[in-house]
Amino acid sequence: MKIHFKIPYFTYWGQRILISGNIPELGNNDLSKALILNFQAPEDWSAEIELTGVKPIQFTYKYILYTEQNNQYTEEWGDDRQLWLDPAKVDHFFCIDAWNSPGSIENVFLSAPFHQVLLTHSHFTANKNSTLKYTHLFKVKMPMLMKDEAICLVGDCDALGNWSTSKPIIMSQTEGDWWTTEVDLSKATTDVHYKYGVYNSENKQFRFFESGPDHIAPVIKSKKTLVQLSDGFVRISNNTWKGAGVGIPVFSIRTKNSFGVGDFVDLKLFVDWAEKVGLKLIQVLPLNDTIGTHTDADVLPYAAISAFALNPLFLNLPAMGKLPATHSLQKEYKSKQAELNAKDLVPFLDVINYKLQYAKELYIVQKDKFLEDKDFKTFFTDNEFWLVPYAAYCVLRDKFGTPDYREWDGYSIYDNQKMKEFSDKNQAHFDDIAVNYFIQYHLHVQLSEAATYAHQHGLVLKGDIPIGVNRNSVDTWVSPELFNMNMQAGAPPDMFSIKGQNWELPTYNWEQIERTGFDWWKKRFSQMSNYFDTFRIDHILGFFRIWQIPANQVEGIMGYLNPSIPIHINEFTEKGLWFDYNRFCKPYITDSILWDFFGEEASWVKTNYLQIEDGWILRLKSQYQSQVVVDKLFAEGIISERVKWGMFDLISNVLFFEVEGSQGTQFYPRFGMDSLRSYRDLDNYTKDRLRELYVDYFYRRQDSKWYQSGMEKLPALKRATNMMICGEDLGMMTACVTTSMKELGILSLEVQRAPKSNKIEFFHPADAPYLSVVTPSTHDMSTIRGWWEEDRGVTQRFYNSQLGHWGEAPYFCDWWICRDIILQHLHSPAMWSIFQIQDLLGISEEIRRPNPHDERINVPSNSMYSWRYRLHINIEDLLEKEDFNNELRNYIIQAGR
Repeated sequence: MKIHFKIPYFTYWGQRILISGNIPELGNNDLSKALILNFQAPEDWSAEIELTGVKPIQFTYKYILYTEQNNQYTEEWGDDRQLWLDPAKVDHFFCIDAWNSPGSIENVFLSAPFHQVLLTHSHFTANKNSTLKYTHLFKVKMPMLMKDEAICLVGDCDALGNWSTSKPIIMSQTEGDWWTTEVDLSKATTDVHYKYGVYNSENKQFRFFESGPDHIAPVIKSKKTLVQLSDGFVRISNNTWKGAGVGIPVFSIRTKNSFGVGDFVDLKLFVDWAEKVGLKLIQVLPLNDTIGTHTDADVLPYAAISAFALNPLFLNLPAMGKLPATHSLQKEYKSKQAELNAKDLVPFLDVINYKLQYAKELYIVQKDKFLEDKDFKTFFTDNEFWLVPYAAYCVLRDKFGTPDYREWDGYSIYDNQKMKEFSDKNQAHFDDIAVNYFIQYHLHVQLSEAATYAHQHGLVLKGDIPIGVNRNSVDTWVSPELFNMNMQAGAPPDMFSIKGQNWELPTYNWEQIERTGFDWWKKRFSQMSNYFDTFRIDHILGFFRIWQIPANQVEGIMGYLNPSIPIHINEFTEKGLWFDYNRFCKPYITDSILWDFFGEEASWVKTNYLQIEDGWILRLKSQYQSQVVVDKLFAEGIISERVKWGMFDLISNVLFFEVEGSQGTQFYPRFGMDSLRSYRDLDNYTKDRLRELYVDYFYRRQDSKWYQSGMEKLPALKRATNMMICGEDLGMMTACVTTSMKELGILSLEVQRAPKSNKIEFFHPADAPYLSVVTPSTHDMSTIRGWWEEDRGVTQRFYNSQLGHWGEAPYFCDWWICRDIILQHLHSPAMWSIFQIQDLLGISEEIRRPNPHDERINVPSNSMYSWRYRLHINIEDLLEKEDFNNELRNYIIQAGR
């Protein structure tokens, strides 16, 4: 039996189409052994294989685009090309296929939120064609059908109705997402032209044809020959569906039964409100365990100690079970609950300490029954790979009083066998281990129930995956080889942070991660999909390149782009410059600079921390060239705060960082070079030439490398999940990121006050691409009302140019201004418009919080305030605000969302 493959695909020079499958003839899914197709003008690729067996065979296959220049394999989307063939019945089988692009809008509608929740209404499906004899099998996909609609087939021959729409062939949805039908075209004398259409079964009427030219089915006059035409997606506009969502941290939810913080059970009540006003999505912040130090520092949701464990902060204690009535914790529960729930902000330590103690006491009461529970055993088996190390980590963290596992004596290096023995049920400390199983199991049950409840009410949940992990986390302890532990992730300087950001998170060792087949990331996505239908990738730019800061430095300004193409020493010569290593790569220090940085303390700094080289050049002593060392001196009270910041500025007053291992031949320019005193003291010719190198490094030469870097990671990770992926693509964005996201069907984030072009001051929601999320603010920003009061000039320009109002802007953000901004976003062409809950409440003078500056979730300058925001109104009371709820619902409905 011969199988003939054919697919149209436009390629460039150096590209080829391959076909890979799970049979030897197609390389057994090894891309390097995939079958190479032959090119046929104008843009067809074809090949054939011969199967010699006599038994029926079943196999899967997919097409691959191979680019020789960078040895890159780009797989088409999906794993649903399957063949069931019987050599006794078929001699020749023709597969005429269409490439399934990952960036197709239709593929987004086949992702989890739509496939499982939002578009689950049943369609009319005809009985499977029982024709005993057929020559052609037609297959096509169409995810965006209304209730009681089906796909039909009409063509220019008798078998296809001669273009009559009165009796079209109704197709059946019998193979997953494929609509199929079998047709006998043996009487056709020439190739058959055909089209797909939409048929309404309720009134039994043909509705409309797809757009575009006719499809053509070849007619092959040969016995025992079958032709399968897989035409991809029906050519009907699929950019009309739109949804609205709300963003709220789980900890911010307030109900009458909350324990000072929102929890997973409270999430159900919030679902009730979201459903009532017509929202389709709830977006939350990361939910992973952050408890590393048992201090207020653990409140940060983006520094989890585990990429898999959930945060005990979100436990609902009554849902776990009650302690004996005589127990002191049970006796004080109601009074404690009332006390904590009355707080304006989340009383983080009070809540987490009480919940952990309650859970430990409840475990002692229930442990015998719990450890034998069938559901728990299933949970344990499914999650053992992360649960056992996590539980051991928690015990050792508390035993040694630090999350820094490097200080854990004999446990500083993770050993799997040793941890199995440490976690054995016969160990004296086993209860300390198992209580973490107990907590994680109940968190899993409660969040799963909340997700199921949301689905039952027509809502999807959107999670958040941070770009990094805590340096002292279970993940870095167990798999340090997956991380660059001598580096820190961060961000270069911007309008919000003039010295950049240092997130103090290790960067990823992507080469090692790729060698494992991205196993850790795939497990992470799989864990997310237990609870979420879609997720936001925090700082998606980090998958293309990361701002990397050496571990011995503190400020983000000391970082560089990785990967990136550095500046070679020969490039300085080409610019007519002599490369002076000491002048360019060492801190530039003069007496004038010392006075400007340190004032009257300049002489003391010069005596204690500087030395003279070559008779007159001032240099930092070798032991003080690290900002970490300087920071420690300040923490110990040895230097003043002014000296600390002055020393930081001295250390960062360099023009280039040498690339480690390059032996003085490659260099990274320091970001913001032209603002440095070192740069300003150069002659104009040198400044101009260095500026040219700087601009070329940051804005011209990197795009192709970053594109390749991103496409080595994101396609494999996207294939690991069917969740809808949204990228947080804010910041110093490049064209390669936008291109890659479009190619992969990853939704972008569009924020009105943070345009991605420096040529405009504001981004208008009406200009958003369809595959995007539009929002007026994020958790890292002030709310609409707070932002309105920050800069009067900006507010005035926004009022006139974006809202289209004449005259002077109101000083305060009145309810109707919030309404106008929200309506702009609701009427955007973007697939999703998502709002912080604070911005939605802002349209009601009655409900909105009196002081808008109390609404911000993350205030970087105030760590005691950040990540503690709570709603000022109980959800039960919000549900009763009929006028507000109806008004908001009407806005959403009128916008077609």
